[in-house]
Amino acid sequence: MGGKKFAVLLCAEDSEYVKKKYGGYFGVFVRMLAEEGETWDVFHVARGEFPDDDDIGSYDGYVITGSCNDAHGNDVWICKLIALLKQLDSLRKKVLGICFGHQVLGRSLGAKIGRSLKGWDIGVTTVHLSSSSSSKLFSSLKMPAVLPVIECHRDEVWELPAKAEVIAWSDRTGIEMFKYGDHMMGIQGHPEYTKDILLHLIDRLLQRNFIVDSIAEEARARVEELEPDREMWKKVCINFLKGRL
Repeated sequence: MGGKKFAVLLCAEDSEYVKKKYGGYFGVFVRMLAEEGETWDVFHVARGEFPDDDDIGSYDGYVITGSCNDAHGNDVWICKLIALLKQLDSLRKKVLGICFGHQVLGRSLGAKIGRSLKGWDIGVTTVHLSSSSSSKLFSSLKMPAVLPVIECHRDEVWELPAKAEVIAWSDRTGIEMFKYGDHMMGIQGHPEYTKDILLHLIDRLLQRNFIVDSIAEEARARVEELEPDREMWKKVCINFLKGRL
């Protein structure tokens, strides 16, 4: 009997830097989440590459990555991704959404999403875990009340559907994490990022005119202020995705 199978739904194009240093964003996620005996595949959904209908049920879990695209947009691949996520919900497959993935997962479940009224959040942000839910959800992990995480977004989940539960918030973003049933979870931050990846991304955003100099300078300063708790975030993601919580 083979080990578990997981798929990364890649929603971004790799930069040459991330390709060379980390093996692309797929390599970043595999480094954080993969364990011995598992199979990990990647589907470049932003290029229109999706798992075949016959294969969807063969995966034990899925990870949706970040993206420079808007999760509230109606690009053909985003609409197709939403249809896939609805199918995964009906199959009760484990799905972990990160940043754009968090937002588009919320959208597929009926959440309202869009631009943050507070603008870009780039840097290391302190996230507060909701005591009512996190005490149950994360009790086995002995989670602290606050957890720093790397963030890079200007969109957010505004409002969740009734069956979803907010499990973390920050001063900048009201819904930093949510869960839906026992099988779907969204995280607005980037548990997989290193500071090096974020600093490189800030430069890319500036070069591509997504942000202006003043935002880039503020973001670089915020990166140095706080250390993300990458090990604890890794535990959260692995334990959720593999049904250990």
